[in-house]
Amino acid sequence: MNLVNLESVSHAYGPKPLLDDVSLGVEAGERIGVVGRNGGGKTTLLSVIAGSVRPDKGRVTHTRSLRVGFLSQHDAMDPNATVRQIVLGGLAEHEWAGDQRVREILVNLVGDLDLDARAADLSGGERRRTALAQLLIDDHDLIMLDEPTNHLDIEAIAWLAGHLAGRKSALVVVTHDRWFLDAVSTRTWEVVDGRVERYEGGYAAYVLAKAERARIAQAAEERRQNLMRKEIAWLRRGPPARTSKPKFRIEAAQALIANEPPARETVELMRFAAARLGRTVYDLEDVTLHAGGPGNGPLVLGDLTWQFGPGDRIGLIGVNGSGKSSLLRLLAGTVTPDSGRVIRGKTVRLAHLSQELAELDPTRRVLESVEEVRKYLQLGKREWTASQLLERLGFKGEAQWKVVGDLSGGERRRLQLLRLLMDDPNVLLLDEPTNDLDIETLNELEDLLDGWPGTLILVSHDRYFLERVTDRCVALLGDGKLSLLPGGVDEYLERRAAGTAVTARLGTPVGATPAPDPGSTVSGGGDGSVAASVAVTSEPGQPGAGLSAKEERELRKELNRLERQLDKLSDQESRLHAAMAEAASDYSKLGSLDAQLREITAQKDTIEAEWLDLADRLGD
Repeated sequence: MNLVNLESVSHAYGPKPLLDDVSLGVEAGERIGVVGRNGGGKTTLLSVIAGSVRPDKGRVTHTRSLRVGFLSQHDAMDPNATVRQIVLGGLAEHEWAGDQRVREILVNLVGDLDLDARAADLSGGERRRTALAQLLIDDHDLIMLDEPTNHLDIEAIAWLAGHLAGRKSALVVVTHDRWFLDAVSTRTWEVVDGRVERYEGGYAAYVLAKAERARIAQAAEERRQNLMRKEIAWLRRGPPARTSKPKFRIEAAQALIANEPPARETVELMRFAAARLGRTVYDLEDVTLHAGGPGNGPLVLGDLTWQFGPGDRIGLIGVNGSGKSSLLRLLAGTVTPDSGRVIRGKTVRLAHLSQELAELDPTRRVLESVEEVRKYLQLGKREWTASQLLERLGFKGEAQWKVVGDLSGGERRRLQLLRLLMDDPNVLLLDEPTNDLDIETLNELEDLLDGWPGTLILVSHDRYFLERVTDRCVALLGDGKLSLLPGGVDEYLERRAAGTAVTARLGTPVGATPAPDPGSTVSGGGDGSVAASVAVTSEPGQPGAGLSAKEERELRKELNRLERQLDKLSDQESRLHAAMAEAASDYSKLGSLDAQLREITAQKDTIEAEWLDLADRLGD
């Protein structure tokens, strides 16, 4: 059943239409991720679907009594209202404290806030989490979220993905967080040039399908297709977590990337980095550091000895407030340790992108602002001009001649990042570089960093970007140490959920929904904060546990049968793609072939769901 229908909808702000004769629908239970360039019309599309913006042309129809929850990028909170009033409304304490779902939302989104704090006293991130908690506590037929992961840390993003996956509501979400898109969406809409292109599956499937469409039509721009193929190569060759994809997904990607080189020539980059940096980059010896200065604030490092070497590409993980930015400032030399020594290599040429936007001359043009640093930059084996690099990061044509003072926050951040790269550093400290960047720009930035030889230390809540550009992860877990994570973000979330981290979040383990415990309560503390005593221990319950040898044999036999069916369907799919390529100009035949392809795709989806269910039961 369609909840919302758009018929021939057009809408524009200024001369260029953001939506041009768009017709589509949102079905009950559907989960749609919306992607596209910044300023391309994603937010406008959400607003039109939600009914908060009336289109210039066309018709928008909602089913009767449709309950829509819409999280926009800007809230309209009463500044004098408290967190309690905004999130819980008129619910009595015994009503919400006795509801496990409400308790879980409170603990994971506003568990660190004073429920009696006024909205006027909250930071931007706290307001965002409060608005999200308010929306999720209510029941909706359709949930619409515009950049819901902004200001959330990796753990909260993982919890939110699990929570949304467990709801029956339809979902339409705009986000640049590609991991989140893969975790929650079953369809992807791309808003481009006033159109809405539709794809089956989450972000990984969207990348694969878009590359396939480009191959069949032979009309995609060569540069974009190369980036897309490189992205697919990453999806296949990335961290261990990605190698657990089902066999049929791996084989589909393998066929497209057979001759694609790895994203980074690691050995060559390490050799270049060592030549530019020598042996020493940063040596920390018995370093103690508190976030608020000597002896003040949370402990970040306690008598830590650690080395950052030439060519290291390290992702730094930790909850908000754990001291990630403080550690970067320590390496940048803007703060000093309470005790111990930080030895910096003599050849280090540092660039530090902080979360604060550095002052830029507001009267300069964008291109002038970059060229005053350097006009050319060598990345890998190619030399780039300032103008070419600006274009890669989204400043195309006339945009390079905009006055810096007229740029948005996201544009200023892109400009600041490019100025840092143009200074040809050999050590990069990046603190949340992906803020306000759209997916296409993120792809370009990742490609630039692939050819950059040097030491990279990155802080980001964008899990996909973090795994994509770094080679290993370390975490600040509140014990004064840097903990190496061979298993990457997954290992970090497991350790946090198990409660082994000193700073572990109170309440429900990440992604878990424990059974109600009669002895567990969540109540308002004396200071109005949420005091959680929800048990975090859970039964081991590993997948596959408890199966007899006979049951396991039968399940594996069925698994092999499903894989054979999928192989046959994949062969049929390949033949149809080839036939469609040959019939590119015969629209009647294309329509018939497309109908056959849709039928095969539907069969594959059903069998894939069975395959995944069996694999879960076996623990594969």
